[in-house]
Amino acid sequence: MADEYITLAHGAGGKMSQELMQEVILPEFSNPLLDELHDGAQVKMSGNVAFTTDSYVVRPLFFAGGNIGKLAICGTVNDLSMTGAIPRYISVGMILEEGFPIADLRKIAHTMHEMAAKAGVAIVTGDTKVVERGKADGIFINTAGIGDIIPGTHISPRRVQPGMKILLSGFIGDHAATILAGRHGLELPDTIKTDCAPLNSLTKAMLDAAPDIAVLRDPTRGGVAAVLNEIAEASHCGVLIEEDALPVRPEVRGVCDILGFDPLYLANEGKCIAFVPAEKADEVLSVMRDNPYGKDACLIGEVTSEAPGQVGLRTGIGGIRIVDMPLGNLVPRIC
Repeated sequence: MADEYITLAHGAGGKMSQELMQEVILPEFSNPLLDELHDGAQVKMSGNVAFTTDSYVVRPLFFAGGNIGKLAICGTVNDLSMTGAIPRYISVGMILEEGFPIADLRKIAHTMHEMAAKAGVAIVTGDTKVVERGKADGIFINTAGIGDIIPGTHISPRRVQPGMKILLSGFIGDHAATILAGRHGLELPDTIKTDCAPLNSLTKAMLDAAPDIAVLRDPTRGGVAAVLNEIAEASHCGVLIEEDALPVRPEVRGVCDILGFDPLYLANEGKCIAFVPAEKADEVLSVMRDNPYGKDACLIGEVTSEAPGQVGLRTGIGGIRIVDMPLGNLVPRIC
């Protein structure tokens, strides 16, 4: 299209809106359900469903290993996956700011197309709005997703019991460190980038191996610390993790040292925590390591009957310190 930047006319519902859809959005998102161009999508589901929604306001919009579009698709897929569902369909709503480069919109839409294809989900409906310059920080994205609950699964913190093992799918803090480095002008090695990834193939394999997994959770905002505290409180159990078992890259730990953060509280966008019956832990860990998104999976702790509702960290010298719930949003605009 001839325009290089988004204008208010692109959101007015007329010819320029149609051009934006036909030349930028639909070529990337096209599929038989979306191509009907109804006000909503008519979809088929096989049984019980999971439904989720989220909004994405990350800053900066582009960062090492991804962009806001990758976050939007992977985040929605992962939220469904953590409920024990197979993600099927996603809606996408975009709020664009007047003056936003259309070339950047093309890049974001293309990334969303790639991630949806990788996850095996369809973008089936959506909406686009344009607001005045300075009102949206370039682009905000809202998504909703729906998926089929895997028969035989029942994901709930209330099913957590003392003796269960706690598994983590890989290194923590990579996403937040990448965003922080971009904001503060820190140089990181090329090996450090967002961990953003669709985890539905990983969680499906885990649940196939052990349908009695009690909880799956992706440690996004608030990181591992927030997730463990939420589950400890909901289950009325204690959680004890081992400091030496926590996988943190040296480069990420260096960013934390410079900026004063604890890796336990940093957001992740491609990691999974699982509370697994002790007798199934080794089998689930093996299955995780066979998946590219779980190749660095490890056992980080266990559920206890002591200190219900609290999370403890056994340090390298043998002491135990309390890991509190984060008091606020330590790193705003992370996703």
